[in-house]
Amino acid sequence: MAITSTLRPSVLAAKERLAAGSQKFHAEHEAGCPGIQLCAQQSDLMDEVVLGVFEAVLADLGEDGPNGLLHDVALVPLGGYGRRELAPHSDVDLMILHSPQIAARVEPLAKRLLQDLFDVGCDLAQSVRTPAQASQLARGDATVYTSLAESRYLTGGVSLYQKFATKFLASSRRYRRAAQAMIETARRDERHQYGETVYLLTPNVKRSEGGLRDIQLLGWIGFAAFGTADFDGLGRMDLLDKDDQRKIRRAKEFLLRLRNDLHFHAGKAQDGLDRTEQLRLAERYGYQGAEGMLPVEQFMSEYFQRTGEVHSVVSRFVKGARPGVRMARWFAPLLSHQVEGDFRVGPFQISATARGLKKLRGDLGEILRLTDMANLCNKRIEHSTWEAVRQSVGDLPDEITPDQAQRFLSLLSQPAQLGRLLRRLHDLGVLEKIIPEFKHARALLQFNEYHKYTVDEHCIRAVDAATDLLGDEGPAGRVYRAIKDKRTLHLALLIHDLGKGHPEDHSELGRQIAERTARRLRLPLRQAETLKFLVHRHLAMAHLAFRRDTTDEQLIIDLAVEVGSPEVLRMFFVLTVCDFAAVGPGVLNDWKIEVLAELYSRTMKHLAGDTPVMTSEERTQRRCDKVRRCLGDQAGEEWFERQIEALPPAYLFGTPPERIGAELRQLHRLRDGEVEAWGRFLPDRSVVEYTVGTREHVAPGIFHRLTGALSSHGLQILSAEINTLADELVLDRFIVFDPDYKDRPSDDRIESITAALVKSLGSAAGEQPTFRRTWRDSAERDRDKIVTQPSRVRLDNNTSDRFTIVDVFAHDRMGLLFTITRTLFELGLSVHIAKIGTYLDQVVDVFYVTDVAGGKIEDEQRLEEIRRSVLAAVEELEG
Repeated sequence: MAITSTLRPSVLAAKERLAAGSQKFHAEHEAGCPGIQLCAQQSDLMDEVVLGVFEAVLADLGEDGPNGLLHDVALVPLGGYGRRELAPHSDVDLMILHSPQIAARVEPLAKRLLQDLFDVGCDLAQSVRTPAQASQLARGDATVYTSLAESRYLTGGVSLYQKFATKFLASSRRYRRAAQAMIETARRDERHQYGETVYLLTPNVKRSEGGLRDIQLLGWIGFAAFGTADFDGLGRMDLLDKDDQRKIRRAKEFLLRLRNDLHFHAGKAQDGLDRTEQLRLAERYGYQGAEGMLPVEQFMSEYFQRTGEVHSVVSRFVKGARPGVRMARWFAPLLSHQVEGDFRVGPFQISATARGLKKLRGDLGEILRLTDMANLCNKRIEHSTWEAVRQSVGDLPDEITPDQAQRFLSLLSQPAQLGRLLRRLHDLGVLEKIIPEFKHARALLQFNEYHKYTVDEHCIRAVDAATDLLGDEGPAGRVYRAIKDKRTLHLALLIHDLGKGHPEDHSELGRQIAERTARRLRLPLRQAETLKFLVHRHLAMAHLAFRRDTTDEQLIIDLAVEVGSPEVLRMFFVLTVCDFAAVGPGVLNDWKIEVLAELYSRTMKHLAGDTPVMTSEERTQRRCDKVRRCLGDQAGEEWFERQIEALPPAYLFGTPPERIGAELRQLHRLRDGEVEAWGRFLPDRSVVEYTVGTREHVAPGIFHRLTGALSSHGLQILSAEINTLADELVLDRFIVFDPDYKDRPSDDRIESITAALVKSLGSAAGEQPTFRRTWRDSAERDRDKIVTQPSRVRLDNNTSDRFTIVDVFAHDRMGLLFTITRTLFELGLSVHIAKIGTYLDQVVDVFYVTDVAGGKIEDEQRLEEIRRSVLAAVEELEG
């Protein structure tokens, strides 16, 4: 039996036309059709569809004759549709413009047109307005204003549209100052949501900084300030030079073609350029890569180059179009004072005089003199002065003089505007004249799951993070303010990751870059050595804090010996904190600062001569006494004293004394063979802490059973702590993230997890946990495609006198920790300390292990067997 369509013939015809056109355009895109051309063709097709449906609706409503609505209504495409830049799955922004006197007759037309175009398959954004309403709404709504600024006539009353266009333009001219401010504010808010830097590693091609929206911003500001959104028109008015027009057109073609590809591949509107798409597009467009650079990194480098050019051109244009800029230029002589005849220092900014502008041309020393003065005075540099710098960059020599080196070092010594000025110097190409390695690092992608920014942006953000500490009241802020030689710290942060993008280890290559930079800038020997140390070892403090057992006093002593002085330790601590902060939002948190600050404080005691250093035994005894005081009368009991004397150092120093006392009381009540588990939510970190107390003989392989129980319930284990106490008591603690809850898990949820932990230790043989399959699994499969580092297992027998350390570098996934710990158990190893987590560049699980007799593993064949077995288990899980 045939199914009869309920759609109107005009709708069916339009639907077929749209489907055929979309198929044709997809084929043309695959054949290499330019992005601008394809978007124009899709817009033309949409015009045909809208016109066909509109004419049918008029006829059906009896409004198509000489007395119909055609002369009192106009269809006006807006936004991307108005620009003729429709992507394959863009929404269609259409305004029905009408005369005020026919409002009642327009309502059924609008309703029917909306329904029919929806049935055709158009994602329609429709508005119904009179010319006066449109102009009035635009004055208070940036979205309405910008969409109307890109309107065009499609059909209907020509005079009606002309009346609207004339009225809107006149209104825009009257309120241009307010319009410009409104547009800039809206765009700034959008950037805040989608990325306030060009160099975000997973950008949105439409909305992130330097994307298509910024190209549109140029047109919007052009319309508001000068009455035209057309790039050629702005060029004829000498507001946009030929080179800038070329850059904008080249980037626009690149981004539109990219956006078309994203839409076609997703089968829907898709503007996010995630890592999976980056890999696909790099392969699709034939990027081959180069030594030390993956094809995807090469592709994204071009992406950042194009969007960087857009950002540069548009930001200059927007600043130059502001009414305040022109007024400031007029009143500058009255509100500023001259400095040596070359610069004017005003209340808010610094500008170059006519003589100063001549000096800036091709003179790096004068450019650095200007930026140093702006930094010392804590004022911005005026737009036209930056323009003079930009125009002179091509004339700058590759070598720098001693005077220029000193001026750059002077700039680095003051935190006020440092990050902003360094970023601007880099954007203009000046910074690479001083530090040549910045040319290679420009827009260099770090293709991993952890860094959010390109190498150059990460380095400059690290400097930003340091200067932000000037007003910070925490430990990092206090240490930063105490550093006397801030310029060496700032320079180390600026160059610490410039060794990336080469086949060699970036820290080793970084040491060489630091050595060359110190020579180039004529640093004194002591500062040069400090710079080399900080860059070469910039990961060492983080690795020690988060991958090693820092209760081992010998590690602290070794760090103090390596650092050598209190001033260098201060720099080392701040550099580590700022490196974390510059990785991406939320990477640096209070817990990491606390861990690093504790390591810093203990190391400083070995370096600062005014503070007596306690021996390890004295430090332990003092801590045990605090626990005794928390226990009160029970402290004297034999059982409690035995436990206190045997407390593992990591537990003793890593847990508040009052907490230790409470947990010892809980363990004291524990009957033989019993397992007790409890959990608590930690609101400051939005995680849950689960603790399990029992005895070693209750079940074999306690640790891996517990990890399996947590992972099988979908919990992400962030850290784990294993404590073996006296009388075979075991106290294991896990910090987990529960993805099923946005904030605090319910009490029922916590109780069900603690019950599962107890149950996991209930059978002699143990049960293989089942890891539930969720939407995260498909994300993990996509993420597998972008893993560039193979899994590694490394054994360390040198760091600890008591334990063999197993470092596992692997891609995180559900069940990984269970797999590793079960393998270690099957190999006959006991895990005494575990450190789990993601730190900077790697997901690293670290295990301090011994053999069944409690000793280190010394036999080389046995060590190799362990390494191979753990690696095989991890690779099988990844398989």
